[in-house]
Amino acid sequence: MLQNNFRHINWQNNQLYLLDQRKLPQEQITLTFTQASEVAKAIQDMVVRGAPAIGITAAYGVVLAANNAYKNTANNWKTVIKTDLQILAQARPTAVNLIWALDRMKARFSEIQSNPEPILLAEAKAIHQEDIEANYKMGDLGANLLPENCRVLTHCNAGALATGGYGTALGVIRSAYATNKIKQVYADETRPWLQGARLTAWELLQDNIPVTLLADGAAAYLMQQKKVDWIIVGSDRITANGDVANKIGTYSLAVLARQHGIKFMVAAPTSTIDMNLKSGEQIIIEERSANEVLTIAGKTIAPKQAQAWNPSFDVTPAHLVDAIVTEKGIVEQPNLERIEQLFYQLT
Repeated sequence: MLQNNFRHINWQNNQLYLLDQRKLPQEQITLTFTQASEVAKAIQDMVVRGAPAIGITAAYGVVLAANNAYKNTANNWKTVIKTDLQILAQARPTAVNLIWALDRMKARFSEIQSNPEPILLAEAKAIHQEDIEANYKMGDLGANLLPENCRVLTHCNAGALATGGYGTALGVIRSAYATNKIKQVYADETRPWLQGARLTAWELLQDNIPVTLLADGAAAYLMQQKKVDWIIVGSDRITANGDVANKIGTYSLAVLARQHGIKFMVAAPTSTIDMNLKSGEQIIIEERSANEVLTIAGKTIAPKQAQAWNPSFDVTPAHLVDAIVTEKGIVEQPNLERIEQLFYQLT
């Protein structure tokens, strides 16, 4: 599988290495980071993306921040590091895994008496490895929901590149394909960053899983033609009542799925569940530069006077979701009571 061929998030020699996802699939370029502020900018600029991958990257960013602070002011590093932590926290507002990972790293500060690297690096690596293991569990659980000869549609990229490895939505697809359950995989191109065309198609083909790309606007007609059985997506934040924030265009698919009698699955680790928010109305939706809509690959495609609105995510209400698949179990027809039952059994 893809995660065994290379590590798109890698720590070596006190440095963080990230595969630049903006360059895929044409180029495989790895960037090196030694400062937490650089890591925050890499998250903001989409060098790395996908909620779990953002959380993992931020955890390693904390290690860099602590190392640099300790070198400069060994006795005061916990104070000095606060600025870097704030910069990391503000890199992307919608992905709850970012704050979750930072909080988990900060929770280790109190037990550190000298050099912070051993404890913090061990924690970052644990977050990374736990995510990969969770993805395998989600993959198997989600695959069990699918019928034989299943035709699936996915949106954006919720694969190895968006996680520590293997993937959430693509983890389900990988596991189902390995057991001969998948007959056909469709992938939306996913404007404006084209994560489906550039990343999802590339990942699946790396694993010799055939994939058919379609323009986002073609999904409705594909469903009308009765060529889809399940839609499988990831998530950047799930609220206590089961509302799901994911890449812009996900809500459209959920509405279309309900109209056409197609099942809708969300695959996400429990770190994506935000029990502090009661519903999707409270989720902060990141709005990115209009240039991402007005251009493709740096080339302007719209008139100079044109305006653009570019929300990066939308919110799918829980009543449109058939199943939320986590590493701890499946929540079918999610609501507050069922999400609480899953979440609080973990503590």
